[in-house]
Amino acid sequence: VKSITTHLSSGINAEYGGSAGKTFSVTGWKIGWALGPANLISQLQHVSSCSTFTAPTLLQEAVAGAFEYERGVAQTDEAYFKWLPGKLQQNCQMLADAFSDIGCTPVWPDGGYFMLVDTANMGWDFTELNTGRCYDVDCVKWLTREFKLATIPISVFYGDQNRHLAAKYIRVCCAKSDETIEKACQIIRSLKK
Repeated sequence: VKSITTHLSSGINAEYGGSAGKTFSVTGWKIGWALGPANLISQLQHVSSCSTFTAPTLLQEAVAGAFEYERGVAQTDEAYFKWLPGKLQQNCQMLADAFSDIGCTPVWPDGGYFMLVDTANMGWDFTELNTGRCYDVDCVKWLTREFKLATIPISVFYGDQNRHLAAKYIRVCCAKSDETIEKACQIIRSLKK
């Protein structure tokens, strides 16, 4: 996120990809972008043409409008891409504090929209569910069903042989509104053993 300001104000000299859904906190907007050298972009265009099946034109125009606006304010205090890294860090800190308060171990991200949380110390047991799923999958389903706290299992990103490595971790999104982050922190703190 930090580098996009540089790209917009001083020209592109590196590769960068982004997601409108995460960057602008608009879940479900499957619009992304890539900046980089022509030889890389031409290859990405080929991949995109083979994998993209819809072109949500209104969403594309909205993102383009946001970039046009940002280009005009990139060196001012109004610059969204100057504000966003600090906001994500603040949200991650709030979530990390809440999870730490209940005995979980947050894994602080170097950047991005997500933070991992090690839930091993919680002692939550889902074996009686007998689902055959990995612990983290049962955990996130339980958190969503019982507490309306949406998190993401990590083991689903691993192959069968290594799934156990991520079994006690969940992923939380830091790119949410203040209201959502505050509510999530309340829910998290209510889980204290």
